[in-house]
Amino acid sequence: MYGVASAAKGGLTPLRLTLAGAAVGALLVALSEGLAIYRQIGQDLAFWYAGGVAGAKWPQVKMLFPWVAGGLIGALLLSRSVTVLSLGEEAAAGLGMRSGKVKLAGTLVVLVLAGAAVSGVGSVGFVGSLIPHAARYLVGADYRWIIPCSAVLGSLLMVLADIGARLVHPPYETPIGALIALLGVPFFLYLSRAEKGER
Repeated sequence: MYGVASAAKGGLTPLRLTLAGAAVGALLVALSEGLAIYRQIGQDLAFWYAGGVAGAKWPQVKMLFPWVAGGLIGALLLSRSVTVLSLGEEAAAGLGMRSGKVKLAGTLVVLVLAGAAVSGVGSVGFVGSLIPHAARYLVGADYRWIIPCSAVLGSLLMVLADIGARLVHPPYETPIGALIALLGVPFFLYLSRAEKGER
């Protein structure tokens, strides 16, 4: 996603990264569905795509905890460098930062945290695009505050979405991904319009 978004003329922007994520995600979903049909595991994959915490068990939480804790610690250690990098490549280079190493380390941290989250609750979209913007609005542009605030807000959103999923149509549980999409899609459209307005 990073490669696709940064290859466009004008460089990397939040909107291009979001659109690249949507495009790459659609491609991988199509490949996954093709493999599911071939392996005849479509029903299991459908439950995973819907997303939710109902199927999460304590052994899974214990297995994921070291990865999540390590990823969060790594994110906090990188937070100051990411704040400097957010000022722009030239500003970061002028301050003596090796932006390539920071980007590589940040990518690895994101892969660990995203992989742990998806393996635990399934494919729940829009959390990664909605929550960081809300955190930035609340605490400013310093990633030393954005990262922990995003962790708390993301957890709170998932808990509230899980409660809502259980209350919409009891005793059945509505997929959490559907409820979060009700918030994420309007925000995605707002972000797109805001990006166009800046030009």
